[in-house]
Amino acid sequence: MLSSSLSRWAAVARPTLAISRYYAKQPPIISTRAELKYPPRCRRVVIKMGSALVTRDDECGLALGRLGSYVEQVAELWRNDREVILVTSGAVAFGKQLLKNKFYGHGIDPRASSAVGQGGLIATYDFMFQQYGIQLAQVLVSKNDFKDPNILKNLQDTLSELLAMRIIPIINENDVISPPAKENADLDGVISVTDNDSLAANVGVKMNANLVMLLTDVDGIYDRPPSDGGALMSTYGGATKDLVFGEGSKVGRGGMASKVDAASWAFHKGVAVVVASGLRPHCITDIIGGKDVGTFFTSESQVEPPAIDSSALVANQAAACRDAGRRLLQLGPQGRAAVINRLADLLTERADGILSANKKDLLAAEKAGMSGVLVARLGLTTSKLEVLADGLRQIASTSENLLGRQLRETELADGLVLEQVTVPLGVLLVIFESRPDALPQVAALAIASGNGLLLKGGKEALHSNQYLHKLVQEALAEHTDPNAVSLVTTRDEVSALLGLDEHIDLIIPRGSNELVSHIQRESTIPVMGHADGICHTYVDAAADIDKAVKIVIDAKTDYPAACNAMETLLVHESHLASGNAAKLCAALEDAGVTLYAGPRLFEADSGLISQTAISLSHEYGKMACAVELVSGLDDAVNHIHTYGSSHTDVIVTEDDATAEAFLDQVDSACVFRNTSSRFADGFRFGLGAEVGISTSRLHARGPVGVEGLLTTKWRLRGEDHTAADFSSGERSFTHKSLK
Repeated sequence: MLSSSLSRWAAVARPTLAISRYYAKQPPIISTRAELKYPPRCRRVVIKMGSALVTRDDECGLALGRLGSYVEQVAELWRNDREVILVTSGAVAFGKQLLKNKFYGHGIDPRASSAVGQGGLIATYDFMFQQYGIQLAQVLVSKNDFKDPNILKNLQDTLSELLAMRIIPIINENDVISPPAKENADLDGVISVTDNDSLAANVGVKMNANLVMLLTDVDGIYDRPPSDGGALMSTYGGATKDLVFGEGSKVGRGGMASKVDAASWAFHKGVAVVVASGLRPHCITDIIGGKDVGTFFTSESQVEPPAIDSSALVANQAAACRDAGRRLLQLGPQGRAAVINRLADLLTERADGILSANKKDLLAAEKAGMSGVLVARLGLTTSKLEVLADGLRQIASTSENLLGRQLRETELADGLVLEQVTVPLGVLLVIFESRPDALPQVAALAIASGNGLLLKGGKEALHSNQYLHKLVQEALAEHTDPNAVSLVTTRDEVSALLGLDEHIDLIIPRGSNELVSHIQRESTIPVMGHADGICHTYVDAAADIDKAVKIVIDAKTDYPAACNAMETLLVHESHLASGNAAKLCAALEDAGVTLYAGPRLFEADSGLISQTAISLSHEYGKMACAVELVSGLDDAVNHIHTYGSSHTDVIVTEDDATAEAFLDQVDSACVFRNTSSRFADGFRFGLGAEVGISTSRLHARGPVGVEGLLTTKWRLRGEDHTAADFSSGERSFTHKSLK
């Protein structure tokens, strides 16, 4: 738990984060409830929980059941990339509970109760939030903090830095030293901090929040007290002339009048406000989900909700990602490596939390009847996380000279030198299915290469992806803007992103044939990837059959759901008579692989396999594969070019000439001799990790590591050179290579 002293923060705040730039631009005010559902539109939320909610009915102690519910809902917002600031009461009540036995029958000054109860209140919140892996910070303020511009600036910087580090600030008015409120005290256009409603409104405005929730013990704003037959107002325009107010809260200092005043002031300053009952189950998540809960402040001319432009929402997210990516470039190689190494450490430090989130996804997948192939890809284990962390550290260790590396240097003329250097591509959109381990891999590659990254995982890995993304943001926030790696949450947002070619430079889909084909069809942005993983292993006439058995078994069974698993075994026809074909098939069947015969093997009436393959271009993705006969090298190469997907193809042979011919002639991204197709992997290639495997002929091909996420730019340094100098003959080109 952190504690902040605002008047001294400026002297000790870390200079590495220029946080105020991250959220400087306030978007237009939210005018409809539906907009609250979109994190890019409603990112920063201030939640005020009043005394009547957090205090027991006897006013001595906290209502722990309700607090637990609020903490759980806030944690859900936090996992979904919302920034949350809490304004809470309860210190006085907690202090009363601690003091009542010692001073029973004596009046206890509220300020003394607050002094005693403040630590216990925050300790209670801290314990509850720690169950969700969330760090808190306590920030005590008084009304003068909003009046003094220097202290206010310190407050804003403090809160901004905490939010950038994915820490939830809990703000309390310092009741120990706060003087009693004065009527109608206005601080030069800033409403006076007289209660937690006005405090939350001030925090919302000064921190450029998108939404302020004022949670109370009534359902919202009524046009007159409910006891007088008042009607609940679903929307409210912010004018108080037609309202009649009842009495204030018996516990806190505020009442409905103070809530309306605070909410109206914040609304007119550009912050959306909802006043609602915190006694309603799931009140916080219902409000953020756009449900008709409480009273929503909106312009009277905008009560009818306009259509939401999802393209504009995700365009803002993509633009923020590009800006943050440029800050990654400024961070330098040591800073980027530090982020990746921290992420690697978090994968092992928080393994229990990751696996707990992953278990939720696995249970949901089983309940939904998801195929075994997808479930296999979805699962995480401690060993997988350890391997993943090692891969990230490998990326960090090899990333120092990635950017700004000189590829070519040429003297064009005397004093005019041209160089070509490596730079990031820009903003990447990576869409992946089922594989939550892809998220930290891709994030590390993007960070190492200085690229902004938008991630969209499948809904089947929702909990795993959210937890892993939280770790990525935590690692980033220690050094730079965490918006450099953003998580896209809905299918609608993906559809909108596919047309944002001015904001996104490359799309990398990782998943099914249907997914990749859809992206390639719909996108106006370049797409890098592969639709199918139809990998072959050809057992040549000159193969060592024992080697072949070992290689074939590994290629199919090591991870049958992987895109680099063998899907078709090609066997030279000579092995049919020798019995080697039978040995290969028996070994596969003993390993639990279901075999399907190709047309030529079936026609040979060998009796080896009774089932025929429906297609020789099928990716099984499970413990099954096709087996087909070929007459030799040329026949094997033609088969691969006809039915393969240009992913990974293997020859097993002891004949060097045949092997080299195969390696030269097969037009696939990866072509191997005497080894398993499972080696087509970024980690096994020594790339640290891979962002995907590409079968494209343009740009990167095969396992795409960090080098595949770079492009180049030209830098030209001269003195007073002009094109006219060369046209006139005053100067001449030398075009001398310097590197």
